Amino acid sequence: MKRLRLRVRGQVQGVGFRPFLHGLAHRLALTGWVLNDGAGVLAEVQGDALERFLAALAEDAPPLARIDAIETDAIPAQPDETGFAILASQRGAVTTGIAPDAAVCPACLAELFDPADRRYRYPFLNCTHCGPRFTITRALPYDRPQTAMAGFPLCPDCAAEYADPADRRFHAQPTACPSCGPRLSHSIAEVLAALRGGRIVAIKGLGGFHLACDAFDAAAVERLRARKQRNGKPFALMVANVASAERFVEMEAAERALLEGVARPVVLLRRREAPTLPASRAPSLPRSRRTGGPPAASAQTFGLRESFAGEGALSPPLRSGGGLGRGQASSSSTLPDAIAPGLAWLGIMLPYTPIHHLLFHEAAGRPDGTAWLERPQDLTLVMTSANPGGEPLAIGNDEARQRLAGIADLIVDHDRDILIRADDSVMRVVAGAPAFLRRGRGHVPAPIRLPRSGPPVLAVGGHQKATVCLTRGDEAFLSQHIGDLDNAATLEFLEESVAHLRRILAVEPVAIAHDLHPDFQSTRFAESLGLPTLPVQHHHAHIAAVLAEQGGKGPALGLALDGFGLGADGGSWGGEMLLVDGAGFTRLGHLAPLAQPGGDVAARQPWRMAAAALARMGRGAEIAGRFAACGPAEGVRRMIEAGVNAPPTSSCGRWFDAACGLLGVRAFNPGGAGFEGEAPMALESLVRRPTVLEGGWRIDGGVLDLTPLLESLLQINAQEGAERFHGTLAAALVAWAMPELAARGLDRVVLSGGCLMNAVLAEGLSAGFAARGVTALLPRRAPVNDGGLSLGQAWIAVQSLLEEGPLPCASPFPPA
Repeated sequence: MKRLRLRVRGQVQGVGFRPFLHGLAHRLALTGWVLNDGAGVLAEVQGDALERFLAALAEDAPPLARIDAIETDAIPAQPDETGFAILASQRGAVTTGIAPDAAVCPACLAELFDPADRRYRYPFLNCTHCGPRFTITRALPYDRPQTAMAGFPLCPDCAAEYADPADRRFHAQPTACPSCGPRLSHSIAEVLAALRGGRIVAIKGLGGFHLACDAFDAAAVERLRARKQRNGKPFALMVANVASAERFVEMEAAERALLEGVARPVVLLRRREAPTLPASRAPSLPRSRRTGGPPAASAQTFGLRESFAGEGALSPPLRSGGGLGRGQASSSSTLPDAIAPGLAWLGIMLPYTPIHHLLFHEAAGRPDGTAWLERPQDLTLVMTSANPGGEPLAIGNDEARQRLAGIADLIVDHDRDILIRADDSVMRVVAGAPAFLRRGRGHVPAPIRLPRSGPPVLAVGGHQKATVCLTRGDEAFLSQHIGDLDNAATLEFLEESVAHLRRILAVEPVAIAHDLHPDFQSTRFAESLGLPTLPVQHHHAHIAAVLAEQGGKGPALGLALDGFGLGADGGSWGGEMLLVDGAGFTRLGHLAPLAQPGGDVAARQPWRMAAAALARMGRGAEIAGRFAACGPAEGVRRMIEAGVNAPPTSSCGRWFDAACGLLGVRAFNPGGAGFEGEAPMALESLVRRPTVLEGGWRIDGGVLDLTPLLESLLQINAQEGAERFHGTLAAALVAWAMPELAARGLDRVVLSGGCLMNAVLAEGLSAGFAARGVTALLPRRAPVNDGGLSLGQAWIAVQSLLEEGPLPCASPFPPA
């Protein structure tokens, strides 16, 4: 008789792991026990089928489980032992984690739509395979008293399920039913009637409230946009299923898998109908150069092929560009332009809470069973974060009534508290694999495995798209999206997120990493914590974030392409070639500098960057005439020529803006400043087949100059220009990096920064480097934009501490 003690580490609490192990032991006639503790799952197992048990443990684990390690020790057998028990949880030092929130599982959906089931149409059903986790948990171990369900005593029926190891709801901490669980403030019928009546409804979800309206009601969509002060930013849509989504968008297998996965992110998908570029955003330019909007829909599709064989060759005809349709949209698939003005992609997500599913069920006429879930449904909802512009989303009932009073016509809440905010994750498939644009609900707080273990550090990110990251051993816990640190509410959310991570991970950092910029609010927050601080250069952190998740030894060459980051020389960087080695880096090159007239405002008024490009071409005299209708064109010309309030920048994002301004793509917004990245998003939407301009760039002393490319755009229309710009930029970047890679014998290049959210550019670079035998590494576990900075900062800080040894002790960290 053999007996083993097992330690199972990973995501193994709150996912049905103990009942799974219990059932497995019974099937194999094994005896012993299992329990949860701070380190994960601990078990002792005895019998003759231990090898079969260990194999099944790794291969057949519950759907939400993630096993990082199984440690076994042979211990003395207990001959008199009978049965297999699930013991009470033990408290102790916490080294395990909590699972992310998960979409309703198929078994729960079957109950939800079964009129004979006691949970029929109950808005809060869940089990160990689905439902809320992270957003309702105060601390670990993950037990009901540590969650927002502590105030809901189980009724006899639910208590019996909870105590039965053979039941799907055994120790399902959020489990409940209509007799004992949370209640919704309004009936589903009332909510649907309000939506169909053109009202804007705030609906409480897992990580916060959504603002919802009927996506086909143009007036309601415009009202929501105006009340939320969303400018031209696109809205996400929620549809019942893939069949419903296919009315509006196309998708391949990887995109469908992403859309239907348990995390249920918002997925950017290519729309079928060609978007319309808003006329109000077109500048006053000669008619022959005025943009006419994206190209008409076409049935043609393209596959990837080898690219950049030489100047003049076509870059890969990327499937992500142009909004080109393979199929025919139905007459009911026409959406108002205000959903995603002028963009070739729509953000689509599927229902992930029972409340969401019940809205679609109500709209379908309450059919019995689940067969209707596979059929197209007419109801299509705008679903956007419930927050006044720029602030964190609302999570509390009173908070929602106060903060959303001027936005929502109806507030639908319930009495299960949300303990931590978590926006929807936003993803797209880039170069054949999922990539984050925003990491949040469904993925947080799953750890990212670091290449090596080190002391615990906290990193607080940058200023825009802020996240924080806390390390524990060889795990990095990247927080949910926090937002731009422009207001007191978001700063408070930053502090909440740090305190929550420390509490659920039971980790106290020894140092704080932050951005090099001294005036970022995140920097000031880091300096207020009373621990040693490590400033990290912005683009160094971008490259390090990719290395943190993808590992590898030795130096790495990286291209960091974004909008702005304070450089090591105090300048404005954003198009950088860096050699990163351990905790240090060397700047090998950068994009040629462009003047940035007016400073930050140029990021939202591309005509200003176009004026700077004209000046660089020696055509500054054309600025006033060409952009007379856009604003103070003559003043901008003088500003550039005098070098007053026009700081130079190597930013790749500003080269994108210059191209947009020259092509008349969102060059001028008479209604306001727009939003950063608006014009480049529209420019990407125009691309069908990127092309490469021979002689479109110059390389001199590590400086990549794209002036010839921009000058060529003056002679062509917006679509041709968008295709030329994207293809030539990708080819130029490959040509720029290859000599440095060859000189160092490197066969991989790291790509990061906000410009890589552009799938045309990211896939063009990936294919271009691949054609030359170089692997391009893109981030997969963290956002490519500033949402991934804190991961890179944390990894640099860990390496710095490992190289330099422990830092001196400082004043204690403020209590969580």
